[in-house]
This record gives sequence, C-alpha cells and structure tokens, in this order.
Amino acid sequence: MADAKRRLAAILSADVAAYSRPMGDDERATMDTLNAYRKVFRKHISDRGGRVVDTAGDSVLAVFDSVVEAVHCAVDVQGELEGCNAGLPQDRRMHFRVGVNLGDILEQDDGTIYGDGVNVAARLESLAEPGGICLSGSAYEQVEGKTNRGFEGIGKHAVKNISRPVRAFRMTAADVAAPEKLLTLADRPSIAVLPFDNLSGDPEQEYFADGIAEDLITALSRIRWLFVTARNSTFTYKGQAVDVKRVGQEMGVRYVLEGSVRKGGDRVRVTAQLIEATTGNHIWAKRYDRNIADIFAIQDELTEAIAGEIEPELAEVERERAYRKPPESLNTWDCYQRGLWHMWQLTGDENAEAQRLLQRAADIDPGFAPAFAGLAYSHFLDTVLAFRDTVSEDLAKARQAALRAVAIDAKDAMAHCALGRIYTALGDYSSAVGELETAIDLNPSYALAHYGLAVCFLFTGRAEAAIPEFELAEQLSPHDPYLSLFQAVRAGAHNVLGQFQLAEEYARRASRHPRASFWVYGVLAGALAGQGKSAQARAALSTLLEMQPDFSPEFFERVFPNTDRTFLAVYFALLRKAGLDIPDEPISAD
Repeated sequence: MADAKRRLAAILSADVAAYSRPMGDDERATMDTLNAYRKVFRKHISDRGGRVVDTAGDSVLAVFDSVVEAVHCAVDVQGELEGCNAGLPQDRRMHFRVGVNLGDILEQDDGTIYGDGVNVAARLESLAEPGGICLSGSAYEQVEGKTNRGFEGIGKHAVKNISRPVRAFRMTAADVAAPEKLLTLADRPSIAVLPFDNLSGDPEQEYFADGIAEDLITALSRIRWLFVTARNSTFTYKGQAVDVKRVGQEMGVRYVLEGSVRKGGDRVRVTAQLIEATTGNHIWAKRYDRNIADIFAIQDELTEAIAGEIEPELAEVERERAYRKPPESLNTWDCYQRGLWHMWQLTGDENAEAQRLLQRAADIDPGFAPAFAGLAYSHFLDTVLAFRDTVSEDLAKARQAALRAVAIDAKDAMAHCALGRIYTALGDYSSAVGELETAIDLNPSYALAHYGLAVCFLFTGRAEAAIPEFELAEQLSPHDPYLSLFQAVRAGAHNVLGQFQLAEEYARRASRHPRASFWVYGVLAGALAGQGKSAQARAALSTLLEMQPDFSPEFFERVFPNTDRTFLAVYFALLRKAGLDIPDEPISAD
C-alpha cells in the first residue's frame, strides 16, 4: 500500500441484520429488496457529499469529508428504509445497522480505504440495533449540538486490533423513525416542510403537490445553517388536518412550511406559508399563478422561487430573534445572527459591533464556518463602503477569515460568496467569478451571490450579462438588506449601456432606502447627466460628495482595482458631465 494516502475521514459502515434468514426463504426477492435499499443508500450518500466505497455482500461502506453529513445521511437512510419496510410483510422486511466513526484511514488511488478508522466503524455497526445508528466518541463530539437527534452513551467497547476501548453512542430505531417523540429545539433554526394539499379534486395532481414539497425539502437542505426534517418524517402528516404547534413539538422544529396546489384548466395556483411553530404566527405567505406548459419545468420554477424567498425571510426573523435576547445569554448561533443584524445596518459603528459579535461566535465555536464567513464579509464592507481607510489591512483580514470558512466547510455558500466578493475588491475577477459560481451551485437561490456575480460581469466589461443576474438577485430577495446596492449597481450597468432612463429609475429606487450608500448617488448623478438633467445631476453629485468627500477615479480604483477601462471611462465621463471636478478624459478606454 505504498501508494495509499493517509487522512482523517468520516466512515459509514452498514449491513443487514439477520441477512441469512430472508436469503434462505426467497433468494431472488431478498436480492431485489437489497438492491432497492442500496439505491436508497447511494442517493443519500451522494446528496450528503459522501462516496460509496464498497457494497460487498449485504454491506455498505462509505466515506465522507464531514462527520455531520455522514450522520445526517445515516438518519435519512434509516428513516426512508423504515417507510420502505412498512410496505412489506413482516417476514420480508430488511433492517440495516449503521455505524459512523471519525478516524484515520488509508486511501488508495482506486478509492479503496483501510485502517483503524474503518475497523472501528465496522465494530460500531455491530453495536447498533436493527434500524438504528451507533457513533464513536470522536464522531459524537463533532455532531453534538449540530443535529436535533439524541444519542445515548453505551459505554466503552473493545475493537479487534485496537489497543484502547472505543466510546460508543447509540440512536435507537424508534428514535430514528418515530415522529411522536418530543424533541428539544436545536440552537440553530429548523424547519419541517409538510406535504402540500391537493385542492384540485383530481387524484392525478397528487404527484405534483408531493413533488413541490419534496423539491422544497431538497432545496432548503442546501441552506447550511438550517436543519430540514427528512421527507419520511414530514410525510407522515399527509392527508391529516394538523396543528402547526403540535408539529413543531413532534418534529422538534422552529418553523413549518405548508401549502396547497389547485389546478384548473391550463393554470395552476400554488400557495405557500411559513409559520413560526412555537407561536403559530405567520411569517410569510405568497400565492403563485402559472400557466401549465411543461409541468416539471413549472415545478422547478416554483421550487426555486419559494425557496429563494423563504431563506431571507427566515434569516431576518433569526436576526431579530437574536437581537432581542439578553447579551449574556447568547450562544454561538445567537452571536452569529446578532452580528449579522448589526452588519446589515450598513454603518461603520454597527459594522464594528458586528465584527465583535462574529468574532465572539468564532471564538465560542472555532468549527462554525458561518461565523468566519460573516466576519469576512464585514471586513469587506469596511472597504467597499469606506467605513475605514485601511483597505489593504481590511481585505487581508477578510480574505483570511473567508479562507478559514471555506476550509471548515467547503459546502457553505456564504463562505464562497464572501471569498468571491473579496477577490472582486482585490481585482482578481477570474477567482471571484469562480467562487461566486460555486456559491450559486451550492445554493441556486442565494441572492447575494447572484448580485456579486453581476458586479463581476459589470466590472469586466459585460454589462449586458450583468443585468439578468441583478434581476434574479432582486427577485430572490425582494426585501434584502443589500437591496439598495442591488438596484444601484444595476443602474450603473444601464448607464454603461446608454439606457439612462432605466438607470435613473433603478437609482431612484435605491435612493429611497434608508441605508442608501454614497454609491447610489454616483450612478444617479450619471443617469441624470446622461439625459441632460443638469440641475438634478448636480444635486445628486452634491449628495455623493457630502457622503464621501474624497470620491474620485483614484478612490474607485483603490476600492475596486483592475476594473474594465471602458466601464470606468463611461462612469466618470458621466460624473464629469454632472459637475465632478476631474480632468477631461481622466481614464482611457484603451
């Protein structure tokens, strides 16, 4: 094994309890069931970022970079298999034991893995009950507090060829499957998506209603800070009249999403509402009407639209919730959310307080990637909103925090988005686009990443390509705290394209926000100057210079170096026309 590489990994090991008995009864039927259940494993392993290593006999061996994802995978698999078993006769049911360990492995070029980490996972699997899950102490330490499932300690157990006993923690099959168990609310927010009601009176539309709910579960699962209850648990409520408060208790969730589907002729209406489970208060509700052409395309469109609007609504509620808590009671999540609340006030003093709270969250839990991502973004804001005049220092801090966030959790969309915005401020647009596209791949409904990508397009001379990304950012998050900048920079793109009336429209929208920055008045002055509205252009320019007295081409290039010369030439030609005291043709468009 000279070519094997040693690394730390999460290992999931599973096999069928009492496999020989059903094989002896009916070999063909047993193999059909086993193959079907292996597909369930493969799907959830892939969804959680793992890799199947081996499926010899009746076993499944998989490896993950994240132990949290490995445990979520185990819970998802056992929950779905419980539902599969419910449809089979008692003597045909197949129950897996699952063990999860975080340990050292040797990995060969062909993907085969060996080592103590694998041996411990196999031993843990044997300690699990049929339908249950067993974790090592090392895995449990990483998962504790990051899942709303409970594990009980079952002491230390000997493992062949391992000198010291291994601590083990077990979740029973009942704990995996039973929705009746009252769970403790996790520190971080959690949500259950209930089956959508089919109000069409047409049983054939049931698949469409179920598809919307299932796709929303998948889409919301991409939000790394949000716990999403698995389909197998929430679909136990299908066809029932439910009390949202009871669902919240039984599922252990803070929020519930419910909705309905009604089809009539060639149109379909989907309604969705987000409810705070503990109080029953409605947070958000919306109705979507669509013409049916391609039903699956409509399903995808509606899923993206609903998921995109829910995330910022949830984030705002969580920020307000954390802000109301006494400072001495703040945990990691609360410090993080309270920090974001201050950051999105978009003032220098508030941003300084945001950094204090975000650093506190990172100090409490150095493995919590969002805290570092938020810290990175706040240092980025110091630069682009001119809260401080130490650009190099602030960007160095921002980059360090963003790289730390990505190293902790490579699937955190905000971490990649923050890193992309920082590369934009460093003038490295190629890297910026790569990071922002990664953020969008991880969370297609992430408005801030679409906005960041639009800025990159604009600053590299692709104004036309930027417009759809600006549009999408605003559609996805119509109440975003950054909305003023969404609209202002879009106005800048219209200015570059000579569409001055549209530019004025979006710049004026941006100016009506209470936290509108000096950037807004730069594009507004340019749009008005482009239309020959000289007096109004001078007034907008005056506001710009009151807010940022040193605004100039040198200021712009200090904040955003390496920006496309043609863009800069148009931008400052319009400001010169508005009355900005700069030399003629201060920037060449060569």
